Amino acid sequence: MKNKIVRIKDIAEKAKVSTGTVDRVLHKRGRVSKKVEEKILKIIEEMDYEPNLMARALGSNKIYQIAALIPDHKSDSYWYAPKAGIEKAEKDLKQFGIVVQQYVFNPYDVESFITQANQLTKDNPDGIILSPIFYRETLPFFEKWKAAEIPFVLFNTQIAECEPLSYIGQDSYQSGFLAGKLIHYGQPNPCSVLIAHIDEEISNAAHLLKKEQGFRNYFAQNNLEHQYNILRIELNRSNPALFITQLDNIIDSTPDITSVFVTTSKAHEIAKHLEQRHIKHIKIIGYDLLPANLYFLNKGAISFLINQNPKGQGYWGIYQLTDYLVFKKEVPIIKYLPLDIVTKENMNYYTDDEDTVYLDI
Repeated sequence: MKNKIVRIKDIAEKAKVSTGTVDRVLHKRGRVSKKVEEKILKIIEEMDYEPNLMARALGSNKIYQIAALIPDHKSDSYWYAPKAGIEKAEKDLKQFGIVVQQYVFNPYDVESFITQANQLTKDNPDGIILSPIFYRETLPFFEKWKAAEIPFVLFNTQIAECEPLSYIGQDSYQSGFLAGKLIHYGQPNPCSVLIAHIDEEISNAAHLLKKEQGFRNYFAQNNLEHQYNILRIELNRSNPALFITQLDNIIDSTPDITSVFVTTSKAHEIAKHLEQRHIKHIKIIGYDLLPANLYFLNKGAISFLINQNPKGQGYWGIYQLTDYLVFKKEVPIIKYLPLDIVTKENMNYYTDDEDTVYLDI
């Protein structure tokens, strides 16, 4: 039967039973004698039968309600890309009964997150996709969803201990490690390096802590700690005057700072301030292809951007849930996306096609 599509009819003919009997065995419904069942199962194995799940899904009228718990892109433009990815996936998978309801919250207001998460839980969807940016507040919801047997997929922020169906995104630790390597190659002589966390409560942002750990471990594992003075600052743009004061203080008090590693998508804020002060010797490494970041990358004020492919995170997160819910497939627990290093010279390859999600199926 090699290279031939095996049909239920073929199995029935070989077993000398009706197609209805084969169907009852395949779907474990209806009464079939033990002897006949064993005979059919043996033939199924011999013929290497694979059900046409796609055709079955297309012929079904079942609607799968997926809840997307996502930050509001109007509060932080980074979140526009995963929202676009989720919407593109919904459009592509609509024929299989996939419907996505978005539950949008303010990424700077934990109460907004809790309100939307409570509403989502009450609505009892078939599956959930979310970015758990509020670590502590998300944990109780994980327990509720597991108790209700609702599969959930995480993107952007990995929390392995919560046992999600899958995680889609980068390896935060490795991305920080990569940033350390880039800085070392660009600044081989002893100097001070600044880690800048912007607009995040670090104690509640697991992914940023992993980035910082990876960054520091690059220098530790290569016995470079005595050559590089690694500093750390937490900045918040909600108070612009304080933001500038804190940044100026650390720059002025540490004249040998040569590089800044920005752990969020806000590298453009550092670049803008350095440009205003006419400081050109400090190199910046950051994340994400936001228009403001690309502007300063093109000007040379930002040296490297590590692309986290947020659109792909949203897109493939919906695909993982669809594979599990509709096609009954096992999905990988972790689906890491590539660590793309974007420079002024190659940025156009990442921005020309707005439909691209930069990952093969």
